[in-house]
Amino acid sequence: MTETISPAGDVQLPDDAFDADQAEGLVTSVSPSRMAVRRFRRHKLAVVSLMVFLAIAMIVILAPITTRYGQIERLPAIGNKVGNSPPSWKAWFGTDDLNRDLYSRIIWGGRVSLLIGIAVAVVSSIVGTAVGAIAGLRGGFLDDALMRTTDLFLAFPTLVLLLVLRSMFSSLKWLKWLFGDLNSIRFIVVLLSILTWMGTARIVRGVVLSLKEREFVEASRALGASNSRIIVRHLIPNSIGPIIVSLTLAVVGAIVAESTLAFFGFGIDPVYATSWGGLLSDAKGAVIVGRWWLVVFPCAVFVLTILCVNFIGDGLRDAFDPKQDRSH
Repeated sequence: MTETISPAGDVQLPDDAFDADQAEGLVTSVSPSRMAVRRFRRHKLAVVSLMVFLAIAMIVILAPITTRYGQIERLPAIGNKVGNSPPSWKAWFGTDDLNRDLYSRIIWGGRVSLLIGIAVAVVSSIVGTAVGAIAGLRGGFLDDALMRTTDLFLAFPTLVLLLVLRSMFSSLKWLKWLFGDLNSIRFIVVLLSILTWMGTARIVRGVVLSLKEREFVEASRALGASNSRIIVRHLIPNSIGPIIVSLTLAVVGAIVAESTLAFFGFGIDPVYATSWGGLLSDAKGAVIVGRWWLVVFPCAVFVLTILCVNFIGDGLRDAFDPKQDRSH
């Protein structure tokens, strides 16, 4: 490499040498959201699960197009059978005892189950985030009161608590404006939302406790920001990763809880709608008498959806956890 000397006596490096030195010290800035997307894309199982779940969601959303028959439409006799027909070209997944197409009922039921799961997850995440953020930021007596209430809910067996609260709330006529009719979709959503916010609250509280002493929070407080502004502008945005992960787990919990209630006869009334839990409840004892399709197909779709959401949650957890960064 040759150097040139200017008339002033300064040493000037060639342009290519300057560019090389500049390139060596160049640092590319990557936003946290872009880093999270990169980590998620490395989780191959989560990416595949996301595509499968989106396909299932699109199929159930477009139920009027993707189904062959109506939700309660009865088919004409298939062969010599008017009900409980095995899978055939006329009914891909077979029919139930009322000769309704099981394939179509699974798709219509998926609409209800996914609606319940997503609605419960959103409501419980909002409530849990608010409770956890307030408890973590304020501390003291308020923190103790909110966390002991959370522990009290978590101490009871979930199924027992569901049945007790279901019986209690259904008898309170003055709360009907909130819960709606017993065994309706609204009743199930509100009931499950009451019992699924605790996990999010504990997670958000832990994150807030680790953030509230940070410099940016202290600077905001020194500038006169209120607690509500600090929560909305600083604490919740920095807790969005754990909140999203908790939301995906809440979707799974709500779908499983609704199916459990339906299996024991406390789910959504068929007059209102059909859910996957209702289909599983209707299939009790079907395998014993040889009607395997009434159990296999609803269970397969149910398990596939739950696994997909769980794997998506695992991928999101790794994506939002800085310790999982393996970039070179």
